[in-house]
Formats: sequence, C-alpha cells, structure tokens
Amino acid sequence: MSLAEKIREDLKSAMKDRRADALRTLRMVLAGMKNRAIELGRELTDDDVLKLLQTAVKQRKDSIQQFESGGRPELAAQEQEEIDVLAVYLPEKMSSEDLGQVVDAVITELSATSIKEMGAVMKSVLARCAGRADGAAVNTLVRARLAP
Repeated sequence: MSLAEKIREDLKSAMKDRRADALRTLRMVLAGMKNRAIELGRELTDDDVLKLLQTAVKQRKDSIQQFESGGRPELAAQEQEEIDVLAVYLPEKMSSEDLGQVVDAVITELSATSIKEMGAVMKSVLARCAGRADGAAVNTLVRARLAP
C-alpha cells in the first residue's frame, strides 16, 4: 500500500471514528497532494508525498513559534496536534550518532576539508538520510566537522 493510499484509508477511519483533528489534517494533506499532482502532471510517488508531509510539518513548527511568541498558546496547541497526526506517516528520525557517522562517511568520500565544500556535503548527506534527518541538525553537524 502506497503512502497516499494509507492516508486515504486513515481519512476514512477518522470519519468513522469522528476524530475532527485528524480529519481536518488529513483533508489538508490530501488537498496538498492533489495540488502537487496537478503541478507535476503525474501521480505522486511515495517520495513526493513524503516531501509534502515534511514541508507541512516544517510549516507547522514555524507557526508554533510564531503563535507562542504572539501569545496564542491555543493556536500553537492546534498546530502541535496537526504535527502529531502527520508524524505517523514520516520515517523514524536518525539518532545523532547515526547521523554523525553518515556525515563523517560523506566528508571522507568527498575529501571535504573546508567550509567551502559544505554545500556538496549537505546535499549528499540529505540524500542519504532521505527525510530521516532534520536539515538544521545536518547543517550544524557538517559545519562543526568542517570548521577549521
């Protein structure tokens, strides 16, 4: 079963169970998937859906920060509920040790020695992690490893 099919099935379950928060979030995801499929002019792959979900989670995390700084904890809580619904479909995050090993391996393979090569290292690490690592965490780790 593809990721898109799983989301559709979970939407049906949320309707039957009358879970309003999950229903609202899954409808938003399905609308985003439909829009993205139209933009691409083809059916979405699991990687496309995964990227869409990661973007949605990132947007919600940014919204939480803004709502908390604006004194709107109820809206921040709603955004967190949506993240919790979306997190079910995302792959498990890599541990910091595993991420460090991947970064070290890429730096060795590319023979990177300076911060100027950070872009190439980042691109390769993020490709290997395939959504299991946060870009900011990778950036911090690569910067620390390449710093003089």
